[in-house]
Amino acid sequence: MIAAHMVHFEVLIVGAGPAGSFAAEQLARAGVSVGLFDGRPPGEPKACGGGVTSKALKAWPHLLEAVGRTIDELDMYSPSGKHLHLQLDEPFAVYSRIAFDTFLRERAQKVGAKVLAEKVSARGFKRTDDGWIVRTQSDAEFSCKYLVGADGANSAIAKKLAGPLPPAEMEVAFGYRAPLPEAGDAATVVAFLPKWVGYAWAFPRVDHVSFGIATTQDAFEHDALDKLLWDFMVSYYEVAQVGNLRKMKLWNRADETQINNLRYQAERYAARIPGLSPRTWDTRKACGEGWALLGDAAGFADPVTGEGIYYALRSAELFAQAYLAGEPLTYEQSWRKDFGAELKRASQMRRRFYGNFWGAPFTDRMIDFARGHRGIRKVLGQLVAGDQGYTNLKRKLARSALKPL
Repeated sequence: MIAAHMVHFEVLIVGAGPAGSFAAEQLARAGVSVGLFDGRPPGEPKACGGGVTSKALKAWPHLLEAVGRTIDELDMYSPSGKHLHLQLDEPFAVYSRIAFDTFLRERAQKVGAKVLAEKVSARGFKRTDDGWIVRTQSDAEFSCKYLVGADGANSAIAKKLAGPLPPAEMEVAFGYRAPLPEAGDAATVVAFLPKWVGYAWAFPRVDHVSFGIATTQDAFEHDALDKLLWDFMVSYYEVAQVGNLRKMKLWNRADETQINNLRYQAERYAARIPGLSPRTWDTRKACGEGWALLGDAAGFADPVTGEGIYYALRSAELFAQAYLAGEPLTYEQSWRKDFGAELKRASQMRRRFYGNFWGAPFTDRMIDFARGHRGIRKVLGQLVAGDQGYTNLKRKLARSALKPL
């Protein structure tokens, strides 16, 4: 039984990031009664580079209405410091997660979703004969027919209903938000790490630069990686001061005075990202009777790059379609058919992507080949922008290599 004072919704979504807000918009637009829990403190962004692939921008052009920066060129560095400048055929976008998440949340609100500024505790939900009761940390109670977890990689709903993930299937992203360079261009940079799985990035946004490192949980060494990131950041600003006259001097020990000056201006962030193993993709469920998981909560992130915004939005769309068709359990088959094979393939490739090839890191060889071959450079640009998947990457690279220069 549901108490008379309890607020009832047909669907309650826990988490107002891209996945939760987009699902709420799709459902509310169709007349479903939706409550959307946004438990994040006002003004606190999710730790994220904020990159949105060209694949996502083409699928949902309205995303370009959010305040952000469009990126059509990129500087890429190998672990040994080899440089490649990519001119992208299809641009991607970089957003502040405060601006991007607010944009999507307000769209959901405008079509009727009720945004609830409440945080749901780890034990704040239980199944009933009629669906679910959800209790927030302020002791407010809500009921629903269907419960959706869109509460990120550490999802309490996912841990209870789909089971916890081991540390080996998590990745770590951390970094700093820092000022835009005072002079010169604010370049977009991706640099593959020496001796570590993962990469560093510099993504310029409208009013600051997002710097970060993404690596696996089991390879994470905070002090050493943090030092690498500060060296990377200092080199970034040094190059910006003199324009494009020289490339970044990667992984050189930066002057401590320069680092200390930058520390006063930088704001730290950190997050966990799912990085599922191939076997887990075969067995892990994203829905069941009366519940579903979206985005990071379901494990939907690229195990090679950690990119998850496209999969957050697409999983929300697929779930909403299944729910509105009156067959919510078909969501499991639809996500597997749509992008499940691609993410499993990425999981299978992760070790090789960051491993050795012909006596050097594969990422070194990849950038070497791209520097000397326009076709391979084009495919690499498509991979960065999100237009090139992993399932046919090897074949596409081989075919490109055989074409005339």
